[in-house]
Formats: sequence, C-alpha cells, structure tokens
Amino acid sequence: MRFARYFPDLNTCETRLMTTLHIRPATPADTDLILQFVRELAIYEKAESEVLATPEHVQRTLFCPSPKVFGLICLDGDTPVGFAVYFFNYSTWQGRHGLYLEDLYVSPKHRGLGAGKALLRHLAQIAVEHDCGRFEWSVLDWNTPAIEFYDSLGARPQSEWIRYRLTGQGLLDLARG
Repeated sequence: MRFARYFPDLNTCETRLMTTLHIRPATPADTDLILQFVRELAIYEKAESEVLATPEHVQRTLFCPSPKVFGLICLDGDTPVGFAVYFFNYSTWQGRHGLYLEDLYVSPKHRGLGAGKALLRHLAQIAVEHDCGRFEWSVLDWNTPAIEFYDSLGARPQSEWIRYRLTGQGLLDLARG
C-alpha cells in the first residue's frame, strides 16, 4: 500500500504528496542526463539553439581531476527529477568565498514535489559548510514563477548591479588585444 505517501496538512486541511527526494553529487554516468536537463532548461528559457555543450564538455569540466564546477542530481525514489550546477566564487569585500548557482532545473512533470526547494536547501548547506558569505544566482526577468518562488524563500534581487557578458568574437577580440 502507498498510503504512507500521503499526510494531512493540519494547518490548511489539504492533502499533499510526500516524496522520497534524494540529492546526490552528479557522477560521470549522469553526463547524458545532465545534458538532457540542460536542453529542457534551454527550451524553457527559449534559448535551445544556444546550447553548445557536448558529453565531452561535461566530462572535461564536471568530472576532471580538479573540477571547478559541480553538479547535483535530485531523485524522487529512483527517478531523476532535476539538477543543479554550481561553483565557488570569491568576494573581496567579504574576504570569503561565495557559492554561485549556475543552473537549477526540475522537469515540469515533477514540479510541486519540493525538488527545487530541496536543491536550494542542499546548496545552502554546502555554502554554510564551506563558510561562504553568499549564495547567489540569476533569473530571467520574465520568469515570474521562479521569481515568486525565490522571493518566498527570502531571497532578494540585487537590482543595483548590472550583469555584463562577453562571449564569442568579442571575447576573442579582447583576449587578442
């Protein structure tokens, strides 16, 4: 029987689904899964054509001897439902590292189970364990569901900073001088 998966929320008299969420570090065997999640995220963000990552890129960056970027896989039981990719940065003002969340994604059919919040909580725990002074990420300005979710967790937008990006030919031109 699966009755144990349900419990009443006494505050609202609603019934919610309990899940068996588990978060683990990504492994080389997750390469194709990570790329699948990356493509799903890019489709959601209307930028599928911008995904250039290959299995070789993922292997070379996440699973090299001294990685500078790390991945997490969120599972509901044995089913992968989402992922996160993060790295550590540094704040000269704080004199401490920070944790930057590059991507967080939960497949649409698995949303509402608490996977996004579980991934963020897990990342916050990593940040605290590593004595980070910050935990930051970016969100597209049109992604209202994500913004509302982040606001509900107590995260606040940093409107005083404008994010810049240099890619492609502009990056090459600057590097060449």
